[in-house]
Amino acid sequence: MRKKIIAGNWKMNGLKQDAQALTVEICGMLKDEVRAELTVILAPPFPFISMVSQLINDSRIHVAAQNCSNQPSGAYTGEVSPAMIHSVGAKYILIGHSERRSYYHETNSLLAEKINLALTHECLPIYCIGETLIQRNSGDHFNIIKAQLQEGVFHLSKADFSKVIIAYEPVWAIGTGVTATAAQAQEIHAFIRKLIAENYDDNTAENISILYGGSCNEQNAGELFALPDVDGGLIGGASLKSRSFINIVKAMSQQ
Repeated sequence: MRKKIIAGNWKMNGLKQDAQALTVEICGMLKDEVRAELTVILAPPFPFISMVSQLINDSRIHVAAQNCSNQPSGAYTGEVSPAMIHSVGAKYILIGHSERRSYYHETNSLLAEKINLALTHECLPIYCIGETLIQRNSGDHFNIIKAQLQEGVFHLSKADFSKVIIAYEPVWAIGTGVTATAAQAQEIHAFIRKLIAENYDDNTAENISILYGGSCNEQNAGELFALPDVDGGLIGGASLKSRSFINIVKAMSQQ
């Protein structure tokens, strides 16, 4: 049975006191309002990971880093390794977010190196994939998704791949207020699951969690999470407001 997951990506927002207050608020609200089997992940900026990890008092909440290096250690100024991330309390790492792909030109092959290293250091990758508006309008979106999976994660053994979470984020819907329709989201999620089955087997495909990311909010979360192949969400802006985030978590909890 695949996990139901809501992950909040705080991106480069807030100061230490903001991260502290947001964590405390989410922990307090979650305690009373959400069922036990749901997994909640918070992805604060690097400087706040240790603090957020220490503040969490609920076994359902885990911490993620927003990125990692593809190198284990050494003279790589400004980089942060998976081993470092694991040592300060983060269990998950976002890898391949569209902003990393776009702004920092991260390729599928580079992301594959990051995933390999993350798994080596007991960090679970949340691998982000998705197409741009141009790619969707040209009808190339299925090929883009397929290439991102083949070059990024399909080299993994079945055992390692089973530790990966996939997050589908249509680039044209991130931070734009535009959301994929329920039909569009289900179509891509089902396509991803089909590709996993073809590369591994049906059981592996059935047990992989596939999250939706891309302007998911309180208003559309229920419809998206009711889809058969959507197992949760990777939430951006709405994760910075505790009540909005908890309402999204509740929408998943009700499925």
